[in-house]
Amino acid sequence: MIDPTVRIHETAIVEDGATVGAGSGVWHHAHVRSGATVGAGCVLGKNVYIDVDVVVGDRCKIQNNVSVYHGVTIGDDVFVGPAATFTNDLVPRAFNADWVITPTHVGSGASIGANATVVCGNTVGDYAMVAAGATVTKDVAPHQLVAGTPARHLGWVCRCGQVV
Repeated sequence: MIDPTVRIHETAIVEDGATVGAGSGVWHHAHVRSGATVGAGCVLGKNVYIDVDVVVGDRCKIQNNVSVYHGVTIGDDVFVGPAATFTNDLVPRAFNADWVITPTHVGSGASIGANATVVCGNTVGDYAMVAAGATVTKDVAPHQLVAGTPARHLGWVCRCGQVV
């Protein structure tokens, strides 16, 4: 059941069995799959895809053209920039009978920059910041700032996102 305060654009698809929290907005051509949970006060931008069993916390902003695949959990107050990518398979093949989803966790307050890639099996810690275009290939500690391909430590950020 969708809360009456949720705004769903006429071109968006929210499947039966999906949960979208109060006050959230689902914009143009977004798709929320059955079994997905999107928290209260979230914004899902144009062309956002939320896969089966994904959990998105409260007050998250997931910008245009982001796909959040099965196995990803996103905490509260997370920002995901345009065209960021989450993988969910360490051995991708078109057809694989032994396919195993490798979970990924994004901690509360974290920021993932535009066009960043988070390789599955990693954790982005609370209030961490992943710079635009970075490729996360190992865990990012809470409050850590990383950039580059592969992502490397550049410094630390406070809860408000400023470099300390």
